[in-house]
Amino acid sequence: MNEIDRARRYTWHVLISGIAATWVVIAISIAVRLDAGRLDWGRTALALIAAIGFTSLCPRVIRAVLDRRYPTGLVVVAAVLALAAAVLGGPDPTAWGFVVVAWLSIATLHISRRASLLVALGTWLVSVGVSALTWQDNLFAVGLELTFEEMLFLNTLVYGVFCAVVPPSNRLWVWIWMLAEEAHKGREAHTKLALAEERLRFARDLHDLVGHQLSAIAVKTELAVRLSDVDGDAARAEMAEVNTLTRKALKELRQAVRGYRELDLAAELNSVKGVLEAAGVRCTVRLPYRELPSGVAPVFAYAVREAVTNVLKHSTATFCEITIRFTEQEAELSVRNDGVARRQAVDLGSGLAGMSERLGAVGGAVTAAPTGQGQFLLTAVVSLPLNG
Repeated sequence: MNEIDRARRYTWHVLISGIAATWVVIAISIAVRLDAGRLDWGRTALALIAAIGFTSLCPRVIRAVLDRRYPTGLVVVAAVLALAAAVLGGPDPTAWGFVVVAWLSIATLHISRRASLLVALGTWLVSVGVSALTWQDNLFAVGLELTFEEMLFLNTLVYGVFCAVVPPSNRLWVWIWMLAEEAHKGREAHTKLALAEERLRFARDLHDLVGHQLSAIAVKTELAVRLSDVDGDAARAEMAEVNTLTRKALKELRQAVRGYRELDLAAELNSVKGVLEAAGVRCTVRLPYRELPSGVAPVFAYAVREAVTNVLKHSTATFCEITIRFTEQEAELSVRNDGVARRQAVDLGSGLAGMSERLGAVGGAVTAAPTGQGQFLLTAVVSLPLNG
């Protein structure tokens, strides 16, 4: 399970905890009424059936809200069941009436602030009104011997607090979840954009280097075909030029591919730092004060690119530290970040395989694994002098 799925699951548990708390309140209410000898078994059984039906709908409503949908039909049915449970069991705000508060906690999710306030106000008025009609059976009235006016004031106050506090708190959790989801999607989009820009750069380089050569080859080949029946010498001359252009195009193509693979380390470090910081990842680069040994910079530039790509694709890092050091015997590149993903250590895609092959060709090695401190460390080491 990746970080965004874990965040969704945590949000779901927080929202469903209010429904679970409802059953604790119901159980306490039944126990108090049973002890006081005021439990109506028939009404309580019907109230339990309504509460069970309401509870069964709540997970579906929450899942729909986390998927950015508002299931109006389910919310209406849940409202009917919650109100039925409250009326049948006794609409005390600290007993069966809490079922209505639980409904309010999910009914106000993923709707406008104004609509949320209207739903909360309506719930408050209905709850106070229903509790006023049955005030003599209220647990507070039974235990504290309150008058109607005192009972009405207490119910109005308690329901008012619930209706004012519960909706904003749950809406805050959903808002945080949606922000996290949008940030995750933005990071994925940024990574895809960076890859697309790199492909575009390579395509542009190829076009600039060999495109005009290929166009010249096509023109001269067509001309040679036309001259073949009229002037053989001229046709052969044109084909000789085609051969020269072909060799030149092949040479420039090889140079383009070599230039694409043998990256410039300084330029690559500047590039990846900009990409990371644009994605909200603080990047620190530590370099040796001396120039790297011959051949090491292109190898490490490739490793840096692949390592940072994995940071963006496989983790939820907030910082990334890139360190390069070397001695007379070996040079080492380390890329550390704090965004460990479970699959990152075992499946980094073809990038890690390509990096291992490239390091192996010069007698080096790559290791990538969590550090056990909530961080992930990729290390590339090559022996000096290079073998290849």
